[in-house]
Amino acid sequence: MTFTITVEPSGRTFTAEPNEAMLAAGIRQGIGLPYGCKDGACGSCKCKLLSGSVVHGVHQSKALSADEEAAGYVLTCCGVAHTDVVLESRQVTEAGAFPIKKMPVRVNSLERVSHDVIVLNLQLPASDTFQYHAGQYVEFLLRDGDRRSYSMANAPHTQVGQPRMELHLRHMPGGKFTDHVFSAMKEKDILRIEGPYGSFFLREDSDKPMVLLASGTGFAPIKALIEHMQFKGITREATLYWGGRRPADLYQSAWIEARLAEMPNLRYVPVVSDALPEDGWSGRTGFVHKAVLEDIPDLSGHQVYACGAPIVVESARAEYSTLAGLPPEEFFADSFTTAADKL
Repeated sequence: MTFTITVEPSGRTFTAEPNEAMLAAGIRQGIGLPYGCKDGACGSCKCKLLSGSVVHGVHQSKALSADEEAAGYVLTCCGVAHTDVVLESRQVTEAGAFPIKKMPVRVNSLERVSHDVIVLNLQLPASDTFQYHAGQYVEFLLRDGDRRSYSMANAPHTQVGQPRMELHLRHMPGGKFTDHVFSAMKEKDILRIEGPYGSFFLREDSDKPMVLLASGTGFAPIKALIEHMQFKGITREATLYWGGRRPADLYQSAWIEARLAEMPNLRYVPVVSDALPEDGWSGRTGFVHKAVLEDIPDLSGHQVYACGAPIVVESARAEYSTLAGLPPEEFFADSFTTAADKL
């Protein structure tokens, strides 16, 4: 017996098998529900249950609190339908139907761009087209069955003539995958990936000015969005706020400066939270999401695209709505949860 999941206000429907998470069922059928980690850790898939019965699997309270659950909110990534269900999700879209593929990739290069960030360039199979939206991510399939997720930092059009993928990896000391990347991985190594995943991509049906908010390597999918905008000739006003602890954490500032010279509608505000005297930093300081509120106290007419540390993304989501009037449906996010966040 299957259950019918209806998503309002779009009216789109799909079916879920018994014991199948609603998000997995939607992905399987090409329904673009919003989501991020798929593991009950980030809360990006949270939506309102309008009718029906849903039972949750393991999830973090920061993703869905007891009060939110009591108020009728559910996580589709770990919520299993026990009846036909009606959900409210204003971000549902038809642009989520690129096929999810598993494929081998070859390491082309590893470039250390800061003390704890490597830009990893991968060669994709020339015989198999890999389609994705700028802003989406792939998962590395590790030998023990674990997975690690990273966003593509290059827009899809850059694959023409040379199928490749650029990823930005931050070293997590003790991390099963990044310890290997930073100590033993070498050119020509073969890895396996699966994707594309994620509902973070540019909504091109809007002409609203945009805030592009990144912390740390959350810059990677934002970089892909900027490349895509330039390629498509999208001239919407966009302001990039990129935050790091120290200036060296803003590891591709030269790339941004080059885009600023070519894209008159793009602005850049770098923000550093913990600069030391020897850094000689004279720019903006503090929390990057706060800098947005200082500059744009009224966000009611904007869209926000936020990527990076969960604390930054969730703080921005809450404060932009309550303090600056941002409509919740105009906040798009990719929260960079780690393996530790999912425990």
